[in-house]
Amino acid sequence: MDKQIYIADDEKNIRNLIKAFLEKEGYQVQAFENGDLLFNQFIKTPCDLVILDVMMPGSSGLLICTKLRELSNIPILMLTARDTDEDYISGISLGSDDYFTKPFSPIKLIMRVKAMFRRISMDTSSLANKADDDITIADLHLDAQKLQAYVKNKELHLTGTEFNMLKYLCKNHNRAISREELLNKIWGFDSAVETRATDAAVKRLRKKLLDAKSDVVIDTVWGHGFRIR
Repeated sequence: MDKQIYIADDEKNIRNLIKAFLEKEGYQVQAFENGDLLFNQFIKTPCDLVILDVMMPGSSGLLICTKLRELSNIPILMLTARDTDEDYISGISLGSDDYFTKPFSPIKLIMRVKAMFRRISMDTSSLANKADDDITIADLHLDAQKLQAYVKNKELHLTGTEFNMLKYLCKNHNRAISREELLNKIWGFDSAVETRATDAAVKRLRKKLLDAKSDVVIDTVWGHGFRIR
């Protein structure tokens, strides 16, 4: 396995624990004691996935997430010792793909990482086979080959996860999609994995569609999931 993962966490025990579990699964791992060191290395040699602690000396994980998002759509998973709505909302609004609260199960972390890479693999395969058609709903247009979305002919800057979720919702616009289905189809998680990733992605998509003044809306179907309108 040639996937390269960067970890930034100021707690040495956490860094070593995550690194050991990931390497056992065959991943190449570099661990850094702060986000600035990780970002500097990323500039030189980009990796395939980043795991960031929120609170670190120097630049916070949230700031590093912002800087990485300006350069790349790689999967970013945030770690935090505080399970607060403020941390969660900050992380997802800046473009992280998922969120873990310490203490956490290393096994569950590995499951998330594997699911992220499976999703990327499926995206690449779909693009190579050109199996997906472009989608247009109202003023929203999705270019399946370029993996780009446009509102009123202006690009809607989305992460890979956001694009895939929006595409799936649009392709199934005639029905409500459950959170469990989105987790399985977009992230590759099964129903046993607890995550707020779907709500995070929807929150970001809603804001971007609103900022672009799109006619397309993502409704919440209470107790079930979401639907495009």
